[in-house]
Amino acid sequence: MKRVWLMLKIFIGYDEVETVAFHTLVQSIINLSTEPVEIMPLKLSMLPEYTRQRQPQQSNEFSFSRFFVPYLCGFKGKALFIDCDMMFREDPKELFKLINDNQSISVVKHDYTPKTKTKFLGSIQYQYPRKNWSSVMLFNCEHTDCKRLTPDFINNADGLELHRFWWTHDDYIGELPVEWNHLVGEYQKNKDAKLVHWTLGGPYFIDYHDTEYAGEWIDLEKQINHCEQLKAVKEA
Repeated sequence: MKRVWLMLKIFIGYDEVETVAFHTLVQSIINLSTEPVEIMPLKLSMLPEYTRQRQPQQSNEFSFSRFFVPYLCGFKGKALFIDCDMMFREDPKELFKLINDNQSISVVKHDYTPKTKTKFLGSIQYQYPRKNWSSVMLFNCEHTDCKRLTPDFINNADGLELHRFWWTHDDYIGELPVEWNHLVGEYQKNKDAKLVHWTLGGPYFIDYHDTEYAGEWIDLEKQINHCEQLKAVKEA
C-alpha cells in the first residue's frame, strides 16, 4: 500500500536575540519527527505585510506576527506555531494528531501566576489572563474564525484581542495536554514533558545555564555544529 505522507507545517518565532534557540529547536524536530516537516522561521524581514510598530511590552519580535500563520498557509490545512525558546522531546506528529476539525485552534490552557517580575535579559514579566496560551498554537487554518486573521486585522487589532483569542469563540478553542507546553521554572519538573518551554529564559542565557533540561539542550547545540570530518580530526 502506498504511504500517504503528512506534511507537518511548523512556524517558529524568530528573534536575533536568541538565534541559537531557533536552530536547536529545529534540530529537536529533525531528530524526532517521523513525518516530513516544513519549517518556517517567522522573521519580520520576510513579512512585508507586517506593519505593526514594536511596543515596549513586547519581549520578542514575533509577539504578533505569530497570528499570520493561517494567512501564510492561504487559509488551508493545519499548521503549528511555537515560540523559539522550546525543545521537542516527542515526535511532533503526535501533537498534530490532537487537532479537532471543529475547532479553530488548540492550545495548552495555562492558568497560573508568574513567579517572577522579570525574565530573560531583564524583560518585564507581564501578568494577564491566558498568558502563554499563544506560545503553542495548532491552527485549523480553514476554520471561519481563522480567516479573520488577515494582515489588516493583525496589524490593527489590540494586543489583548489577539493573545486572549477574542477573534474566535471560546467553544472553538481546543485544549492540549500541558505536557505539550511545559513551562520550565513555572511548573513542577515533569520527566514526561513532550515540548519544553523556557519561558523565563533558556540555557543559552547566562542566568539560566543550569535550568531544567539544560543538558538535553546542550546536546542539541553540539549537533547543530557537528561535522563528521572535523570530529575525526579532533579525535585523531
